[in-house]
Amino acid sequence: MTAPELEALARRLSHPFDDMTLLDAAVTHRSWCAESQGSESNERLEFLGDAVLGLVVTDHVYRSYPELPEGELAKVRAGVVSSCALADVALELGLGEALRLGRGEDTSGGRAKPSILADALEAVIGAVYLDGGWDAAAALVLRCLSTRIVEAASGPGGRDYKTRLQELAASRYESLPRYDVVDRGPDHAKHFVATVQVGHELSGTGEGSSKKQAEQEAARMVWRGLEAGDPVATSEEVPA
Repeated sequence: MTAPELEALARRLSHPFDDMTLLDAAVTHRSWCAESQGSESNERLEFLGDAVLGLVVTDHVYRSYPELPEGELAKVRAGVVSSCALADVALELGLGEALRLGRGEDTSGGRAKPSILADALEAVIGAVYLDGGWDAAAALVLRCLSTRIVEAASGPGGRDYKTRLQELAASRYESLPRYDVVDRGPDHAKHFVATVQVGHELSGTGEGSSKKQAEQEAARMVWRGLEAGDPVATSEEVPA
């Protein structure tokens, strides 16, 4: 992989590497190493990244969803860190095209294999952790997975937080939630802020990388406050 290609990948990851050899190793599959002497595969970085990924997601869902019991938290984490979910994220980041594969693996469709893509994403997370530390790795994981975490935490039967809040607001206040969403940032990196209001006084805000995620976060803040009988919080006031 050429230096410009590595730099382009680093930009997609939104992490400026101090040591680009870490990123180079993260996209090097063992099939490439079998054909190229002196190259190290991404397997050790994958091992590290798997642990970092698991802890980041576990910490985030534990802090963000105090209403969920242990069993539900485990289900959310399992769905978010599954090979299928990670492979989808890897494709979104363009990791498939960036992989260094052996000729046989490449011709047999290795760039689209979910297991190879998921492993590569974990290796990249490990590389970011070594290069930039915990905060950098956590930021990458949450940028990539925050929308999926919200969706996984919505629960079975499609009762997401917008639905839960609508049901609660209708039963308690005979009023439906009203949402207002604004977007910020350039077109390639939009950030959305949603405000939801129930009645004349109850309101909350949420943020996310999509309109849907921002609305879900705002609804979750208000729903949690109503369920607990506490003042409604904003997403900025709840530990992430």
